Formats: sequence, structure tokens, C-alpha cells
Amino acid sequence: MNGLSIHTETQAYREQTEFVTRHAQLVKRIAFHLKSRLPPSVQTDDLIQAGMIGLLEASRNYDARQGASFETYAGIRIRGAMLDEIRRSDWAPRSLHRKVRQVSEAIRAIEAVAGRDARDEEIADRLGVSLDAYHQLLQDAAGQKVFSFEELTGGDEAAADGLCGHTCGPADDLVMEEFKEALATVIATLPERERLVMSLYYDEELNLREIGLVLSVSESRVCQIHGQALLRLKARMRDSGLA
Repeated sequence: MNGLSIHTETQAYREQTEFVTRHAQLVKRIAFHLKSRLPPSVQTDDLIQAGMIGLLEASRNYDARQGASFETYAGIRIRGAMLDEIRRSDWAPRSLHRKVRQVSEAIRAIEAVAGRDARDEEIADRLGVSLDAYHQLLQDAAGQKVFSFEELTGGDEAAADGLCGHTCGPADDLVMEEFKEALATVIATLPERERLVMSLYYDEELNLREIGLVLSVSESRVCQIHGQALLRLKARMRDSGLA
């Protein structure tokens, strides 16, 4: 390797390092925002480390000709990298995955017979557990499923790819739009309080404590409502052929 090549690579490395350092605050901001919506077992430092990798990838792949600002593109890549890290870690034990499936099946069975929303007491009775134990399971499920709803609509990587021109074809876009519309229809069938929690959490991006203040209930109760909304949504999506 000649001197010119070494100088060029060194200069490129310095520019990339400066570029990443300049946007490191964006990584921290996204990490702290996500952390406020996650279980205590998720460490902020792990999110930041994953986010820095996402920032590096964004700096390599960004194409200003596509029209999106770097901050917009990098923000999606950073958040996607953090979500990927949490999915890989998967803090939920297998027993919780099994219980979550059982709750979803119980909701389906009760609503198929009753023709209305399954009540907490009915679900707990069908599972053979106390109401307190069922509510604790809902809190655990909300933690395990914290990203599942966001994943249903395509994920951050798909959005970032779209900003840099690697979009799916028209047929794929049409299928996704139809899926989103069908998903919105299913969400509209949820009980009113569950719909409100979903809207405040995913659309308004409030954390559980803030939603509790809006609804005048405890943070743990919001967590339970959120968990039950996700499991009821899963059950109804399956009935609608969406899952």
C-alpha cells in the first residue's frame, strides 16, 4: 500500500469518526426514549452500544440524493439496531412464551362462545390461576411483547431502506397497505380502554407512567391493560387470518 492510499484511508477514518461523534447525542436520545418504555432488565448502555453500530451503518449507507435528511435516516437505523439487539437478547423465558400463547387461546375460546370481550375473571378462571396471578402474567407479557405491535407494520429496517431507494415493488406495497388497514380494523374492535392505551403508547408515544396519569390508574395497571390488549389483538388477528 503506497503513502497516498494510507493517507486517504486515514483521512476517511478521521472523517467518519468525527461524523459519528457529532451524532452520538442522537443515539443517546433515542436510547433513553426507548428505555422509558422497556422493562428494567434492559440496560441503557446496551441500547447505546447497539445504536452506535446503527449510526456507523447509517453513515456508510446514507444517500443524500434520496431526499431524506441524515438525521431522519440515521434515527431509523439507530432505533432499528436497538430493537434488533433486544430481540436477540429475548429476556422472556420459554415458560412465559407458553403462558402467553395459553392466554391468547383462552381469549379466543371465551369470545367465540360468549360473542363479546372476554373479561379478566373469565380468562383467569379458564387458565386455572388467581386474578392476581393473571394480572402479573399480563405485566410480564407486556414486557415480552413490547415491540411486537411495531414489528407488525414492517419494522425500522424496511423504512430506512425505503428512504435510500431500496423499496419493495408496487405489489408488495399494496399488500402492506391492505395489511395495515386490516390491522387497524381489528384494533378498532378492542375494548375502549385497551384502544386508548394502544393509541397513547404507540401513536402519542407516552410511557406507562404518563398513560397512568391520563387514565388516573397506576403504572402497573396500565401495563396490565397494555399486555391484555396485545394478547387480545393477537387472538383476533388469528381469527381474521392476519396471524
